[in-house]
Amino acid sequence: FVHAIHSARKRVWIASPYFVPDIQVLSALKLAALKGVDVRLLLPEKPDHRIVHLASFSYYPNILPFGIKLYRYTAGFMHQKVFVVDSAYAAVGTANLDNRSFRLNFEITLIDFDPEFVKAVADMLDADFSRSRRVDLTDYTRKSPLFKFAVRSARLLAPIL
Repeated sequence: FVHAIHSARKRVWIASPYFVPDIQVLSALKLAALKGVDVRLLLPEKPDHRIVHLASFSYYPNILPFGIKLYRYTAGFMHQKVFVVDSAYAAVGTANLDNRSFRLNFEITLIDFDPEFVKAVADMLDADFSRSRRVDLTDYTRKSPLFKFAVRSARLLAPIL
């Protein structure tokens, strides 16, 4: 994931049901956005794991000010794990953007360089972005103190999520 993000020159679009990145992925995303890469993350609006969903909110202040575009998929439950880098390659697999996928689980991801496949995945993600709502920092800052406490508590579990 880190190499894919670093190799992006124009875009890196990522869809994942879970967003609890480690410091290397977080840094790569921010650096890509600062270089002018169109960095988009697509996460579900409706969670299947409450703690992981809560933990993802804790990253908003770490990514949104850098120009990373965050979307929450609203047209049902989203569980896809895909990414597109420029028009060069796309990947589909089982790996989420979390520590369990990176270090514990036996995940597999297929990376394909076929231009037709890359375009198909990019078109699919583009359609999914249109069925999503764009998130801004107020989606977190306007939440209740109790919600923010739950988010911070969930973030403490990030290394094992």
